[in-house]
Order: sequence, then C-alpha cells, then structure tokens
Amino acid sequence: VDMGKLAQMLMYDAKIVQTGDSIEEAIKRARELEHEMGWYQATTELNPLSIEGLKTISYELVEQNGVPDYVILAMGSGATIHSLWKGFKEMEQLGIIDHKPRMIGVQAEGCSPITQAYDKGTDTPIKLKKRETEASAIRVAEPIYGKLALEALKESNGFAVSVTDNEMLEAGMEIARNEGIFAEPASSAPVASLQHKMVQDRIDQDAKIVCLVTSSGLKTDDILRNITKRKKSPRLGSRLATKERILRIINQGSTYGYAIWKNLGSDMTIGAVYQHLTDLEKKGLIKSTQMGKRKELEITERGKRALEALDDLQVLL
Repeated sequence: VDMGKLAQMLMYDAKIVQTGDSIEEAIKRARELEHEMGWYQATTELNPLSIEGLKTISYELVEQNGVPDYVILAMGSGATIHSLWKGFKEMEQLGIIDHKPRMIGVQAEGCSPITQAYDKGTDTPIKLKKRETEASAIRVAEPIYGKLALEALKESNGFAVSVTDNEMLEAGMEIARNEGIFAEPASSAPVASLQHKMVQDRIDQDAKIVCLVTSSGLKTDDILRNITKRKKSPRLGSRLATKERILRIINQGSTYGYAIWKNLGSDMTIGAVYQHLTDLEKKGLIKSTQMGKRKELEITERGKRALEALDDLQVLL
C-alpha cells in the first residue's frame, strides 16, 4: 500500500486490514468482509454508486469545454472508462449533446490485459500471470470492468494502447513542469500516450483532446521508487554526474575541451573529458564549431532542457 494512501486511512481512524499482494486479492477480501461483518461496501469496483460518481466527470467535461473529439484515460479495473462512456451516452440520449467523443484507454506495458484484448480483437480481457509495472493504480491483471471497458472502446470507435513505466514517469515530469500538476505515474499515462505512434497516426493534429489526470503523485510511492532506481543505476551514477558538470560549464558560455578539463581540475584525464564531450554531442546536448585549430563548444536547447530536468529531479529528491 502506498504510504500516502495509508496515511489518509489512518488519519480518518480507519480499521486497516491488509491482505494479499494484489488489488484483486484485496477486493476479494473486501467482498468477504461485507458479508462476514455486515459492513457497507464502499470499494470502487463493487459499489454501483462509484460508477455514478465517476460518470459526472463526463458531464463536467461537456459543461466546461463542450464535447471533445477524444478522451484519453488510464485503465486499471476499467471502471473509469466505462463510467465516462456511460455518461456520454446518457447525455446524447437526453439531447444535451449531439455526438460522443472517441475513447482511448491506456495501460502499463507490463500489465495490459484490456489493451492486449483490444489488439487481439476479443471482448474479454487477456488473463495475465504477471503484473510488471510500478504504476500501482493500474497494476490490475483481472479487471472487473474489463469487458465493459472493451465495449466502450468498440462503441466509441476508439482504441487502446500501452506505455512503459519510464514513459509515464517522464510524462509526469512534463505535466509538473508545464501545468503545475503533480500526477502519479498511472495518471500520467494518458499524456505519455500522446507520443505513441498509433495515437499520432490516428488523431488529427487539430483534434480536441482531453487527457484525464485522476490522482495526485503525493499519494503514491511510485515516483520516488522510480527516481531512486534511476539514481542508483550505473547510467545515473558517476558518469551522469561528470556529464552534468561538463554541461553546466558549457552552459556558462562557449568554451573548448582543454578549458573544460582545466576547470574540472585533476579529477580525470583529458582523454576522458573529450570522450564525454563526444557523447554529449552525439546526444544533441552540445554542438561544436571549428574555430581555427580548436573546436568551440556551445550548449543546445536540448542540453538546456536536460539541465532543467536534472534540477527538477534534485527538488523531488
């Protein structure tokens, strides 16, 4: 359980019952406790009022901005896409709108039973043995609303795609930088999908798109775990630290290899510095111009964005 979500439960004096290793096992136990203890069933996947509540999102979208051409949202149990599609159908029946948007469902690449079913053309989610994603909110191998989610995709003439954990994390950083919203990885999946080839091929550039961001990153451990893994990996170790130092030197103004080596001190050989410079230029982070016998080095816009991203990571850590 994510510590942020557990903290909320404890603050409201909830009775915590932890069981199993997956959402499915927890839901099964919640169903049993309803009958054993006579408790009210508030679990989203088991309470029809949850669907009615989620459905109002579609009404709010129409009220605020009219009918979009596409609504892109993450899929775990499938409840959200089913609920919104239910709302759009109701509004059309009531004469509030004269057409409905196409629905695009997004799942994690390592746990995508609905997307795989869509790709295979079946109306039942594919049974998975593993749930390989850090995005806990959509780590659902047996989606209760899976059939209804596939129905929403089919009826709306929409489609489903999957994205990697890394793509979700990067999209989350973009959302935070550009919109000031700290979204959990699962909620960043719709924005991550905009880079997907299928999405770019099938959606016109002037289409009106809504990406639904459903939950705050403050509630989840997903982001911190992913950033920590990156920090500990070899590519984000000493090599990245050196490249960052070199980038920051070049960012201060155009310079050349020997001057950078002198600036770094005796930490490494001049050959190692030039190897780093070659790597940075290949990645498009710096550019060189031949000035007489030496190459003048400048940082590119991409290099500046890389430094900004590193600054953001330091704030999060």
